[in-house]
Amino acid sequence: MGFSFSSSYKKRKRILLLKMVFSVSIILSLGKLMKDTLRYLAGIPGPSGYGSKSTAEQVSLFSSSSSQLTAIITGATSGIGAETARVLAKRGVKIVMTARDLKKAAQVKEAIQKESPEAEIIVFEIDLSSLASVQSFCNQFLSLGLPLNILINNAGVFSKNLEFSEDKVELTFATNYLGHYLLTERLLEKMIETAAKTGIEGRIINVSSVVHGWVKKDGLSFRQMLNPNRYNGTRAYAQSKLANILHAKELSRQLQGRNARVTINAVHPGIVKTAIIRAHKGFITDSLFFMASKLLKTTSQGASTTCYVALSSQTEGKSGKFYADCNETNCSSLANDELEAQKLWTQTRNLINRRLSKLPS
Repeated sequence: MGFSFSSSYKKRKRILLLKMVFSVSIILSLGKLMKDTLRYLAGIPGPSGYGSKSTAEQVSLFSSSSSQLTAIITGATSGIGAETARVLAKRGVKIVMTARDLKKAAQVKEAIQKESPEAEIIVFEIDLSSLASVQSFCNQFLSLGLPLNILINNAGVFSKNLEFSEDKVELTFATNYLGHYLLTERLLEKMIETAAKTGIEGRIINVSSVVHGWVKKDGLSFRQMLNPNRYNGTRAYAQSKLANILHAKELSRQLQGRNARVTINAVHPGIVKTAIIRAHKGFITDSLFFMASKLLKTTSQGASTTCYVALSSQTEGKSGKFYADCNETNCSSLANDELEAQKLWTQTRNLINRRLSKLPS
């Protein structure tokens, strides 16, 4: 009886101790969440000296050697892409805009040059959901013989309903990830060459999102992302944003192995009411936007982290990192999984090589 009582008492004591530890960990987590939320709402600067309220113009004000740079920006006809193009052009960067809608691109170009008459802007047509279109753009750009210092993989779509690209790949994944993977692969040697010739570090920025953290390991099935059985628009978007980070992680590892002077990082722009967010009907509605208006960023605030990583001397030599509010931050454990990153890289390369081999030469 004594042994049984003692054993039972010790068991209850252990359970109580575990509950206390669990409760304390929750309190600490909530405390950190509240602290982070207050920092975000107040726009308190992080270690970089910038925060959630910093604008693209502010973070790029002291960038040096910008006039020597050439940048390709995808999705630069609206939202944070257009703002990124405007600010980089204002800092003297030669801009190569890629767009599906050439009329809209021409309008953005005109507006930028009205503000910055000396801005050099070249417009190319591209459909990132089409591997043939991406291949065609890369051939056209490389034929110009221009240097390439910065590649900003910004374009993205959110598809509420299941749609497929001309390559028979789910549209969100094809546009947000596959197209940018091929674009980066085809332009990488030009970036490495430019960095070696100029001595200026090349920088690749993948625009991702914190929603990548919603994806669990069983949701990272390459086959399902290509052709999902049960489609959910929000899940597909989150998967594509996770893939953007895994792409950055693996390519960073490869570039470091080659001692190439090119970095690649992923960024979270924050919640900005762009065309992508407006497409999330049923996921984020206008009424929720009204209630959460204090959490929303302006377009210039949304473009700030991209501009910071692209131009700041503080990000020199930083690669394979994840940034939000112009400061390095943590991504999910799955996004940090090196094996998953290598696996996705291999699967993607094999798929693209197969699809491209079937295209007319």
